[in-house]
Amino acid sequence: MNFTRWSARLPGTQRRAAARTESAVSPDRRGDGSVPAARAERSADAPPAPAVDVLPARDVLDRVPALVALVHGPDHRIGYVNDAYTTAFGTRPTGVPARDALPELAELGLLPLLDQVLRSGRPRTLKSRKAVDGRSYTFTCTPVAEDGDRDAGVLVFATDVTDHAEAAERLRAAERRQRETAVTLQRSLLPQELEQPDDLRIAATYQPGGTEAAVGGDWYDVITLGGGRTALVIGDVMGRGVRAAAVMGQLRTAVRAYARLDLPPHEVLQLLDGLAAEIDANQIATCVYAIHDPNEGRLVYASAGHLPILVRDENGVVSRADEPTGPPLGTGGWIHSSGCVALHPGATAVLYTDGLVERRDADLDDGIAALEGALAGATGTPQVVCDRLVRSAGVTADHDDDVAVLVLQHPARTGPDGDLFRNAALELLGGVEAAPRARAFASGVLTSWRFPAELHDLGVLATSELVANSLQHGIPPMRLRLRRTDRRLIIEVTDGDDHLPRRRRAEPGDESGRGIAIVATIASSWGCRRTPGGGKAVWCEFVLPQG
Repeated sequence: MNFTRWSARLPGTQRRAAARTESAVSPDRRGDGSVPAARAERSADAPPAPAVDVLPARDVLDRVPALVALVHGPDHRIGYVNDAYTTAFGTRPTGVPARDALPELAELGLLPLLDQVLRSGRPRTLKSRKAVDGRSYTFTCTPVAEDGDRDAGVLVFATDVTDHAEAAERLRAAERRQRETAVTLQRSLLPQELEQPDDLRIAATYQPGGTEAAVGGDWYDVITLGGGRTALVIGDVMGRGVRAAAVMGQLRTAVRAYARLDLPPHEVLQLLDGLAAEIDANQIATCVYAIHDPNEGRLVYASAGHLPILVRDENGVVSRADEPTGPPLGTGGWIHSSGCVALHPGATAVLYTDGLVERRDADLDDGIAALEGALAGATGTPQVVCDRLVRSAGVTADHDDDVAVLVLQHPARTGPDGDLFRNAALELLGGVEAAPRARAFASGVLTSWRFPAELHDLGVLATSELVANSLQHGIPPMRLRLRRTDRRLIIEVTDGDDHLPRRRRAEPGDESGRGIAIVATIASSWGCRRTPGGGKAVWCEFVLPQG
């Protein structure tokens, strides 16, 4: 192989040589001042530097630290390998096809690339491939010409990029560890097991974004408020990574604390708004907080910039609960308000984050409309509905955003199951006969519900104390409500005064102040809350014996 003849045909060689020839004009043809005098004198005294064309190409390439190989012909027979190539992979015989003599290139899949270079006459590059010697190289294959034939051969130039590849791998490993940390933190901050209220069936699912997407701050929760009521919350912290997950955890903890105050949804969001601004003024979050009361057959909610709740009624008709809605949490300066949507027996409601419906190539309303269509045809248990909605939205393991979905159903109970869920109510009129009438009503109801004698007596006693407390400290209208589920007995008294009672220690000489203490002692739990439109409700619960 005449390497000098090959090197003279490398692309660009002739052009550079012609340019030097045209520029070599006589001094008398140059304009004055074209070359400084001092430089001209030094050029005359110094020995002429050799031109690139007269340098021995083999000696130059043998000293290059990069790996160089020259192959020619359709079967890529070896014409030359430099010393660096020999050091890396050993001696390679010339004239032998690359498939046999250069197995390292075959293992890297470089032979098809050589064919492409020969056919197209254009250079190709294969970046950062690990070779059999354990090092990583970037291969550039350039076509070379011989006697005008551009299909004559290919020059393979391999640059050692091991340090860069290892640095990139360390960076990817660090990013993987950070993402795993964020996912672990995210999942640990979400409910490990959802609370299951007596009157609702609930399921939720959370799926982090794919490996190329940092974990976000999607979250959800189910909180039993007592008295048969349940709070449901879902939110999305803007941002990615551990910081978003940490903010999410603080907001979720705060929601659970505020929920214990049994405040209306808009007041809970008002408190969260101030807290979000304190946590991080640059961090905002969207949130929906809703309360379900089985006695009212509706879902009362407030939204801070979150997507609308979807409700499918018992007839399969899907509607959006998208009003009212306020700005996201952390923006401040906004007074939130509550709205309500019917949730009768047989209805299903869905709360979700934007990862389920938002796509870069589609309008958000189109995504919500598609989810409505999927919900209309999704039947079965809440977990089945969750899975179907996620599948219908095309969410996969490599999805580019977090997804959280919370599905609740208010089942329509009939037959023997319906007998376990009963309600009874009595309007209380003022006067000395109100308390005895309430006791007689409670005794008759509890007897008809076939409660054990001990539970019957405790229920009547709790009713008497709550009614007496309301008669003494409350104002009309007053109402007694008894409710049983398959797991508990709930006694609730409402009146028109919004002063909430509290448990206190009565002194031996006090004639009052023991009613709430008695109720708290005999009942499994008790509580009180202000009701919409003024007034309050005081309730207590007894856990029913199982079996």
